[in-house]
Amino acid sequence: MKMSTLAPVAIAILLTGCAVGPQYEKPNVQLDSEYLYLADTSPEATNLALNKQAQSKQAKSQQQADYWWQQFNDPVLNQLVRDAQQQSVPLKIAAEQIRMARSYQSAIESFKVPTVNLGAGFANYQLSENDPLLGSAITAVNPINGYKLGLVDDNNSAFFAGASIAWELDLFGRIDSQANAAGIRKEQVVIMREGLTTLITSDVIHNYLQLRGAEDRKQIALNTIEDQKQTLRLVEQMVKSGYGSSLDKARAEAMLAATQAVVPQLEIAKNVHKQRLAFLLGETPKQIEQRIGKQSSLPDFDGIIPTGLPSDLLNRRADIRIAEREMAAISEERAAAVASQYPKVFLTGAPGVLAKDFDDLFSSDSISWAASIGISWNVFDGGRGDAIVDMQQARFDMSVLSYQQSVIGAFGEVETLLQGYGYSQQYVERVTYAAEATNIAVNKAKSLYRAGLSDYLSILDAQRQQNAMKDRIVTAKLQTAHLTVGLHKALGGDWHLNSKEQPNSESH
Repeated sequence: MKMSTLAPVAIAILLTGCAVGPQYEKPNVQLDSEYLYLADTSPEATNLALNKQAQSKQAKSQQQADYWWQQFNDPVLNQLVRDAQQQSVPLKIAAEQIRMARSYQSAIESFKVPTVNLGAGFANYQLSENDPLLGSAITAVNPINGYKLGLVDDNNSAFFAGASIAWELDLFGRIDSQANAAGIRKEQVVIMREGLTTLITSDVIHNYLQLRGAEDRKQIALNTIEDQKQTLRLVEQMVKSGYGSSLDKARAEAMLAATQAVVPQLEIAKNVHKQRLAFLLGETPKQIEQRIGKQSSLPDFDGIIPTGLPSDLLNRRADIRIAEREMAAISEERAAAVASQYPKVFLTGAPGVLAKDFDDLFSSDSISWAASIGISWNVFDGGRGDAIVDMQQARFDMSVLSYQQSVIGAFGEVETLLQGYGYSQQYVERVTYAAEATNIAVNKAKSLYRAGLSDYLSILDAQRQQNAMKDRIVTAKLQTAHLTVGLHKALGGDWHLNSKEQPNSESH
């Protein structure tokens, strides 16, 4: 087909070409106006730390909400989180994945513009005298004189410089859809890094709090052991004097042995959390031991949990955002599959200069060029194109279901943790009240003993109960701390610290 014939066809396609395939629309999710557990008006819910009083304080900035762990007022914890986000190997890998996704997006977008190759060089070639086409021209014989008269030189050389240009006109949006999909994939990788930051940060906080709790429980157990040893000595004296029985001695020994058995278990728990912190920070357990320093009590959370509205989860939860971006990416890939069934139009060109002598290379007479336009249309492929489109549609439908599942799972997780956090608050309150009662019992026992109205065993038994309640308080606080971390993680958000946005964590 001549160039003059192709031109009108190309112009017609340019005028009528447009993007094809279904357009993506972000899903509209119908959500409740508030969480179910926060809306509860039962007596149990009125004691919840997240109810009306907490909601009235939700005017805090988003930055404070994202850096919520600083409300534990523990400089060691703040430093661990900061260093973990800088040193964590998985986060470094995620940063490289972002760079790779960005490069892939740039590579795909490059197909939107013409590809230009530049070249220059020297060529020398020898023509064959036995060539069926040019051989006679090289060895032509003069019919009059009978000598050979070469019409074409059998040895030639030339200098050349030029460019080759190729461009596919994206008339139906195939390349554009592929580039959009690559851009969305890059967004997904960024969101994945945010989610990984949240996961690692929450793991650091959880293990640090559990380690501090194990230290507190160990100290309480050691104090209880000393009290029980004193009780055993007293019982042994009473047995020797004939005022005690072997049963009392066996009971005292059993209680002491049971408490002593707890200490190794607490040491194991402390070491497990220490090892986990070392892994998260990419350090040795000895370095973590130096970081932690001397024994410190389990810090209390001095703040509220800004639950916000249920609709906030759609923008704060990494898993929901990734699922939504997955739908968008597959939608673009589906559109690219549809556009692949339409004609592809190519423009090519090869401008340059060619001359036998280098001095003549850049003269106007040495200019050479070639240009072409072509159309490629796969009109029959045995149904392969339709199958690919149908496959992409199935992928999109699956992504919609996955998105729905992510939303349902996220809301179920938040509701469960809200309820657990509320009841854990009640548990702490009641255990604290019971501990206060044991303190009163100890004081009463001491008063009765000084007045000669009871023996010293009553004091020791009251002290045993007091130590047991102290351990239960620590256990209750650990449960609340675990739910606090879990609830913040379930609510999502960007927890990444950086030099420009990070508030002063040491000011608390």
